[in-house]
Amino acid sequence: MRWTIALGVLLVAQARPRLAGNWQARAGDEIRHIMVRGDSSAQFGHDLARWRIVGDSLWITLGDGVWQVYGMTLNGDKLTISGGDLEKPVTLRRVGPPTARPDTLTIPEPPAPNQRAW
Repeated sequence: MRWTIALGVLLVAQARPRLAGNWQARAGDEIRHIMVRGDSSAQFGHDLARWRIVGDSLWITLGDGVWQVYGMTLNGDKLTISGGDLEKPVTLRRVGPPTARPDTLTIPEPPAPNQRAW
């Protein structure tokens, strides 16, 4: 019985991707940083977004009333997203833990699940 419960907890923990962290991506000669927090917020520059994982997809909204949907592959500290409004896949590397979200920043309200950018 105990093994069954422990195995169930382990499988659930492994099934839920851990996206929180300080991520960086190369864009030509630039390095861009994206802070992904466990409170479902992501920050890049002055923009604040809300994120969620649905199956193997990463859903992101900037508060414009729609979810932008990307294919997602997470392998340790390497995250690759594709599709959505991207011309080609983008690979990010986790370079550290997330910082706390300042109280002055508000996470956008989540759109309804059927409000997706197609």
